[in-house]
Amino acid sequence: MEEFLGAALEFPAVIFGAALVVVVCFWLLVLAGAAGHDSFDADLDTGTAGLGGVPVSVSVSLLVVLSWFGSLTGTVLLNRSGAGSTTRAVLAVAVLVGSLLLAWAAVRLLLHRFRRYFPAEPPPSRLDFVGSVCTIRTGSVTATFGQAEVVSYDGSTAIVQVRTAEPFPSAAPRLSGPAAEEAPLVMGGSGLLYAYDEDGEFFWVSPYDAALDPGPNNRPHELPGGATG
Repeated sequence: MEEFLGAALEFPAVIFGAALVVVVCFWLLVLAGAAGHDSFDADLDTGTAGLGGVPVSVSVSLLVVLSWFGSLTGTVLLNRSGAGSTTRAVLAVAVLVGSLLLAWAAVRLLLHRFRRYFPAEPPPSRLDFVGSVCTIRTGSVTATFGQAEVVSYDGSTAIVQVRTAEPFPSAAPRLSGPAAEEAPLVMGGSGLLYAYDEDGEFFWVSPYDAALDPGPNNRPHELPGGATG
């Protein structure tokens, strides 16, 4: 036991040992709910190193653990070899590099087997807003001008460009009777984003009334003129 404790405090094992302490503290924070397991996904790109497909914290943690274990084993063997100081210094650097390379190869192999348990999430898209209810933020909405505020699934809000067509195309949800007069496309009014025009980068919007909501499965996603939205 003393031999391993001594090796853990020697170069190069002590370098990975310090990194291991940081990793353990991080996962304790994750368990306590003070940090997320994907906290570093936006800051680091491990895909270039062949370690992508899983949260950065997972791949880096595995790399540190395996590197520490490899360097600890190599330091113990190096101490038992009885090599001179100069030779030992060169071999210690070799243990450092070798441990890191072996750990990298092992992590790549592990991630290749377990990557399927971390399906990639599609990036956010403006099409996610299609079918959402918005609040008009301009005086009115016309065929050439208009803005509205819409709430995304994560609770954040966004200002989007909206347009309307008069008369409303057959693809647009339409209101009739008093409800149509109570839900004009003016500032503060509600609208339904029923399609997105990728060329113009705006949403087609129609008046909306909660009492006549057709439901998400019945909202058409077609652009005026029959084109698919």
